[in-house]
Amino acid sequence: MPADTHTQRVLDLARQQGLLRAVDLDAIGAPRVVLTRLTAAGLLDRVGRGLYRPPNHPVSEHEGLAVVAAKVPQAVFCLLTALQFHGLTTQLPHQTWIAMPRGSHAPRMDWPPIRMVQMTGDAHTAGIEEHSCDGATLRVYSAAKTVVDCFKHRNKIGLDVAMEALKDVWRARKASADDLWRYAQVCRVANVMRPYMEVVAHE
Repeated sequence: MPADTHTQRVLDLARQQGLLRAVDLDAIGAPRVVLTRLTAAGLLDRVGRGLYRPPNHPVSEHEGLAVVAAKVPQAVFCLLTALQFHGLTTQLPHQTWIAMPRGSHAPRMDWPPIRMVQMTGDAHTAGIEEHSCDGATLRVYSAAKTVVDCFKHRNKIGLDVAMEALKDVWRARKASADDLWRYAQVCRVANVMRPYMEVVAHE
């Protein structure tokens, strides 16, 4: 196939997907060198190792999450990153928090900086939502599961952050008491959360 045909197919795929991974070229039979040529010509921007996008592609506030999701499709956004996604915190986390199954290696990425927590069984698989964003599918824990995770991992993020998240999710009605309780049992923090939930419910 002539080089210009490869070029056109790669550009079409980039426009269609928004974010293009080097590995995506295998499906259309184009050599990886095309990416180098297109980047040099200013027709693609390199946004990370093996990740490219068209220069004028509209970008949302979740671009960093889309980059992670494209590179690490099995990652689930959690804790401070999920709180921010659900509008439950005013803090901007310095790192992108992801959950991976126990035994996983932390992904190597130039950008954004990653903080990984390992989860097992139902605590890892429960409460995952999928959202389309910037050409990628973001896997994010639901608001209720995220708040429960904050209590579970309070030693990493601080009990004050977990309590604030609980108050915010309750005030914004983004999670019911039943949802919170169910995930608290799945994550084995029901006894930890009970007194805080009682306070919030009676405020």
